[in-house]
Amino acid sequence: MRLEPPASGDPRDVLRALRAAVLGAGPAVALGGVGLPTEVPAGTAAVVTTSGSSGVPKSVVISRNALISSAYATAARIGEGAWLLAVPATYVAGVQVIVRALLADREPAVVAGPFRPEPFAAAALGMASHEGGARVPSYTSLVPAQLQRLLDAAEHDGTVAQALRSFEAILIGGQALAPAVRERALAAGARIVRTYGSTETSGGCVYDGVPLDGVDLAIVDGEVRLSGPSLADGYLGEPERTASVFPVDDEGRRWYRTGDGGDIVDGVLRVTGRLDNVIVSGGVNVSLDRVEAAVRGIRGLESAVVIAIADAMWGQGSAVIVPGLAPDAEDETLARVRDAVAAEVGPVARPARVIAVDELPTLTSGKPDRAALARRFGGAGLG
Repeated sequence: MRLEPPASGDPRDVLRALRAAVLGAGPAVALGGVGLPTEVPAGTAAVVTTSGSSGVPKSVVISRNALISSAYATAARIGEGAWLLAVPATYVAGVQVIVRALLADREPAVVAGPFRPEPFAAAALGMASHEGGARVPSYTSLVPAQLQRLLDAAEHDGTVAQALRSFEAILIGGQALAPAVRERALAAGARIVRTYGSTETSGGCVYDGVPLDGVDLAIVDGEVRLSGPSLADGYLGEPERTASVFPVDDEGRRWYRTGDGGDIVDGVLRVTGRLDNVIVSGGVNVSLDRVEAAVRGIRGLESAVVIAIADAMWGQGSAVIVPGLAPDAEDETLARVRDAVAAEVGPVARPARVIAVDELPTLTSGKPDRAALARRFGGAGLG
């Protein structure tokens, strides 16, 4: 099967290419990769190249059936209606917004260019429509940073506040949602659904901790594993990596090894963080994801990012990067952070520093660019 990139990265060009790949007989769509082969396995709808959490580029082969299965499972869980595309169309979250809209036989509304609350609100409120006298439900998908910007704007802009309330559901994925941000969203009347998944699962496949229909969940040696019809076929041109990440059990069922730690309580998944995002401080393993979750529970620090730093005494430590914080507030903030982390994670996990920055570097997906922060501050703490 032929593999071609869309005419450009413009969401409308990606939409046209995906329509042909998913609903027609068009070529598979190459999103985000360069130097890819021109032929891919039959049935492929898209090849999405992403660095994910590892920082190592990988080209994920997603079949037409996987995308369709995921979209239908989402509709079964939250309902069907109109969709607003506000995340990059070249990422799996954007791909799924487009596919869900296409399968509902609707053209998605599109917010193009850098994300800003005002154009988002205008597009959201412009989607209002009725069929047979009933309002057509509307949906969108965002990353936490986008939701926080909207909530900040909604405090002084009634139009943005109205737009947030207009959606039947707002899917939030890509990274953990800070509890304080979720509480603000609920107070603003926004209906939030937290999603968990990755490019390898055709996007989110666990909603508010509960797997979508057809998705199976297991914890193996502390690692979250997922199975079901939305799994990707693997990594393009990397059979060994595919076999390692997508093992087959004794019953012939394929699973995806997420690399995340977690547990299941009463059928609800709780993700505790990346298994590889751990430092050894004074001989003790410390999960930086757990530290970051504790920090983000502090009001005003919902966007903070925790990174590993070198530590002359303990070998490794952690630093909290806080956007918009006044430099003269670092010491006072560090005291609050250390108290919160000690209470929730343990004294050994207490960060060594708080570093104020004007703003966080971000990836095109809207997530914080942790690799850039590590390069800039990772040596902090020595000497």
